[in-house]
Amino acid sequence: MNEEKLYEFGRFRVDVAERLLFDGTTTISLPPKIFDTLLLLVENHGRALGKEEMMSQIWSDSFVEENNLAQNISVLRKTFGADANFIETVPKRGYRFIAPVQLIADEPNVIFERTSTRIHITESESVEDTSPPVALPIHKPETRYAQNGDVNIAYQVVGSGNLDIVFVMGWISHLEYFWEEPHFAAFLNRLASFSRLILFDKRGTGLSDRVPNNQLPTLEQRMEDVHAVMDAVGSQRAALVGVSEGGPMCSLFAATYPERTLALIMIGTYAKRIWAKDYPWAPTAEQRESFYELMLRDWGKPVGVEDRAPSLAQDEKFRNWWATYLRMGASPGAALALTKMNAEIDVRNVLSSVQVPTLVIHRSGDTCLKVEEGRFVASSIPGAKYVELGGVDHLPFVGNQNEILDEIEEFLTGVRHSPEYDSVLATVLQICIVNPETQAEEFGRERWHDIVERSRSFVFSQIKLFKGHEVSYDERGVLATFDGPARAVRCAAAITASARRLGVKVKTGLHTGECDLIGEKVGGVAVRIAEQIAAEAEIGEIVVSRTVVDLVAGSGLQFQEYSVKSFPNLPGEWQLFVVK
Repeated sequence: MNEEKLYEFGRFRVDVAERLLFDGTTTISLPPKIFDTLLLLVENHGRALGKEEMMSQIWSDSFVEENNLAQNISVLRKTFGADANFIETVPKRGYRFIAPVQLIADEPNVIFERTSTRIHITESESVEDTSPPVALPIHKPETRYAQNGDVNIAYQVVGSGNLDIVFVMGWISHLEYFWEEPHFAAFLNRLASFSRLILFDKRGTGLSDRVPNNQLPTLEQRMEDVHAVMDAVGSQRAALVGVSEGGPMCSLFAATYPERTLALIMIGTYAKRIWAKDYPWAPTAEQRESFYELMLRDWGKPVGVEDRAPSLAQDEKFRNWWATYLRMGASPGAALALTKMNAEIDVRNVLSSVQVPTLVIHRSGDTCLKVEEGRFVASSIPGAKYVELGGVDHLPFVGNQNEILDEIEEFLTGVRHSPEYDSVLATVLQICIVNPETQAEEFGRERWHDIVERSRSFVFSQIKLFKGHEVSYDERGVLATFDGPARAVRCAAAITASARRLGVKVKTGLHTGECDLIGEKVGGVAVRIAEQIAAEAEIGEIVVSRTVVDLVAGSGLQFQEYSVKSFPNLPGEWQLFVVK
């Protein structure tokens, strides 16, 4: 029965009977129409749904504007947090749910663990409730085993796309602990959104059979393990995605078995791991020995995190995950033996034999494997495409992972992932600093800069106090959005009053309308109108559109008719009011 269905994706479960969303630790109650929106997306995962189709099903008994759907999508993305990209905007059409979804059928007797909070989501805010909640454990993909001789290789399959991807993690791995780190889980889910993603642990590591330290797998044995896993899942040809040390193995596989290799992708990779005159970018033998000593002394701690994920190296939660991930991935002796064996890798003479389509991605600031190594690999493979991205992180799921994923998706499918784009109804606050260069001269540049910087914290605090979202702040002015127009007007009044006390000349405009949201940026007609209104205001005035006045009726705010204006490249005339 439909009411007994449970859907599972990432760290979330949807209980259809109870109309609840679980995030693994808390129970989230969504408003009816927002839950209906989620359920429609989940039940049609992988399919692009048109806006009209969605509105006709969600609001079957009433007529609503497109803004209602956009607001529901916005609330869901905020609820998903780091997994907001589960909902993809399909330009000029609608939305698609791209996370792999599993239907857990006929489980009415599932026992749920109790947790300490229950979250109720409204269209504008989240509040805590003390009623007894329930939560489901996070579901990980099923781990299975393929045999290669007398060794069992652990693997997982995620997604159901027509394209097979074999993902080869470098150094140490642990299949099930991949999914405990939100950034890593998001990275894998994105790959699985356009493929059938095949993951495995190398023999001697993770969940695969442990082997004696003097029998850890060579590159050739690792290739055969990939063969075994591909055969087990019925994959005739696959794109190989190798990270770091996984790159050389993937390149050897592609050169040896081109008939089984659809494409080759290497991220943050290398050809040789020890310095040589003709390969001067690798660490010296002495540097490697120093790292081996560090591993012996500190295995069990977050070894190497500073080089592999500098942007999260001080994040305690990530450090703890990395330390546990390494411990679960290999014992100290196995990790050291594997690292020493990896140091012997040299595929320089193999690269010219790779004949399959190849993409090499490297971050320019990678301190673990220098960018010159990625350039060398790409230049050695005939016809390889090389993409150099900004950033300092070696791990591809840390830092701007979407840049890497966009390149992979476009290379394999010919389609570039659309940016996260949304249209929502919001009140835009635009505060313009009048002639900032002139005011800087009048105040003195040092004092002017000090005023602007000291004002920053006050401006941010006011935007936060009135539940707004700060978009930008600089010496030209402030741009922010609010889901409540009355709060926006009051925030504008507080900031304007502060500017007046400081002697800073500002002009302010507000308008409520549809905004285009792309990540943290905001644009669209509503922003342009707010900018034009601010330009029309006199110094120290707060001018708003008729839309704002109509929406704050009963708030106690007072307005006076100001003017009727036409704005360049914007249709119609706009009736303006000044806040009294």
